[in-house]
Amino acid sequence: MQSASALRLQIESALASRIPAALTPAPRLLRPVAPTGIAALDKQLEGGLPVGAISELAGPECSGRTSVALAFVARLTQAAKVCAWVDVADALDPVSAAAAGVDLARLLWVRCGVEQDREQQMPLPGFALPEQYLAAPPIKKGLHGGGFGPHPRTETRGLEHAIPEFLGHRCAEPQRRETMRTPAAAVRSPAREARPARRKKPWDRMDQALRATDLLLQAGGFSAIVLDMGGIAPEYARRVPLATWFRWRAAAERTQTSLVLLTQEGCAQSSAEVLLRLTPGTVHEEATTLSGIEGCAMVDRRRFAGTKKPPQRVQEARWTSRTAWAGR
Repeated sequence: MQSASALRLQIESALASRIPAALTPAPRLLRPVAPTGIAALDKQLEGGLPVGAISELAGPECSGRTSVALAFVARLTQAAKVCAWVDVADALDPVSAAAAGVDLARLLWVRCGVEQDREQQMPLPGFALPEQYLAAPPIKKGLHGGGFGPHPRTETRGLEHAIPEFLGHRCAEPQRRETMRTPAAAVRSPAREARPARRKKPWDRMDQALRATDLLLQAGGFSAIVLDMGGIAPEYARRVPLATWFRWRAAAERTQTSLVLLTQEGCAQSSAEVLLRLTPGTVHEEATTLSGIEGCAMVDRRRFAGTKKPPQRVQEARWTSRTAWAGR
């Protein structure tokens, strides 16, 4: 009488052409992964970064965060998939991204704070004038706009501030008498007007980046979304509520989007499935020319790594990235 193992082998060999694993089901993956394009890092991550989850690349400046993210996006765009890059500090270089193999036609680049920086540029007197001084006022019919226009007494308000800005120098303020008392909050001091415009805080950029990332996650259709917060101080990144990361983790799982965070310190906590700690590596030179940088990444945390606790070992990956001008 044949044993059960012999019968199993006989049945599977007979049905191999139609059903490869008739009695032995294929192992079920807890979560699919996408390779990063770096062999040493994919080996430690057992295939690559998870799909439909949050992955966090944390490390100081020049630690290789952007290089790993560009390699990951390059593999996806070369496979005819669409990705998005939310740039908080406007630090992405399209030329370097194209040199890393990224198909820019399949990459959505969201630059945060660009319009704010343009608004903060002060115009030079006599060369660039504000738009409100060049636009002609609408024509009003009748006395004072047909009875709906402003009072003639209020038509001269603001001239002491508009004329110096128009001519480029200060002039004597006109003497006027008002019967109504102006509130103290509405008084505009000339010294206060002369102050330069303050630069908006990085939290304003973060607010714009969070809104853009939320819209991209809810819309779907992106294989990977990179939220680059590497140029922002850690205290601003830690202001993001934990409920936001938890909601984004559910949205990424629903849309099967790989959300990659580039930060200086970990901020997503338990919502991130993979946390990589990157450290600056050795710089390689050939004939006084930068030829490559050695990267080092340590797997700090991995959720759903398996049903059993893996043995304690150093999960560190090292690789060397070559510059575009040094060749492969």
